[in-house]
Amino acid sequence: MNKEVIQNIKDNYKYLEKSIVNQLNLKVDNHYLTAGYNRERIWLDLFRQVIPMKFAIQQGVFLIDSDRGVSKEVDIAVFDEQFTPYIFNYGNIKFIPIEAVAVAIQCKSRSINENNLNEWFKEIEKLKAVTGGIARMATAIASFPNGLTTQQVTTPIKVLCHLKEEEVQNDNFDLIIAVKDDALEVKWNKSVDTLEKWFLKLNGVKDSSGIKGIECLKKNISELSIPDNPILSLVFQLNQLLMLINNPMLFPHQAYVDGFNEKNKV
Repeated sequence: MNKEVIQNIKDNYKYLEKSIVNQLNLKVDNHYLTAGYNRERIWLDLFRQVIPMKFAIQQGVFLIDSDRGVSKEVDIAVFDEQFTPYIFNYGNIKFIPIEAVAVAIQCKSRSINENNLNEWFKEIEKLKAVTGGIARMATAIASFPNGLTTQQVTTPIKVLCHLKEEEVQNDNFDLIIAVKDDALEVKWNKSVDTLEKWFLKLNGVKDSSGIKGIECLKKNISELSIPDNPILSLVFQLNQLLMLINNPMLFPHQAYVDGFNEKNKV
């Protein structure tokens, strides 16, 4: 590849990083730091430039499951509208089925309450994606579960974005992005280091033995980084994880119909 072109691309992502940091740290005389809503928009714009247009991104939503579980508010949600084209609305409030959600993002300022973060995480973990979707495939009508070994039930990547004043050590989050001095700091959960571990976690697979090509996933996610270029690194790392999910689960229409009809109500 042309070295000058590659360097220009790298420089462009550094300029983007600087712009985002400046916006997040913006101070105006006699006013507070950038308001929470606008700060979320800045983070959203960052993810929009990192994640392909296949995925929709919404601000201020709630996640739901077919058993009528509802999460706490998710500041930013990344989800696939092509395979799961459903956002349920109540006025201006949006509810997104957990089966469709690829990334759930919590945005905080400089003051971070660990208990609130843990509660936010627990409410998402309570939501249960279910199988039972039906769709036409190239050679047959598919309904899951049908012995599929590479994806059982998916779970979203949990991300914390914040302005750093204190060290945040919260192993509940898969990814933490912080403003540190005049740069962005990107930290992945160290307990899930290899792509194989990410594959198992995100797709609800218990055992990778017998899965064809699993040996390709021995690489550590840290190997997909560009030194001193956190946003360009994020482009490669986050999108690799999204490709491990690839398409979301087939949407379980009957389960949600039963939920809306309250057939499972105790």
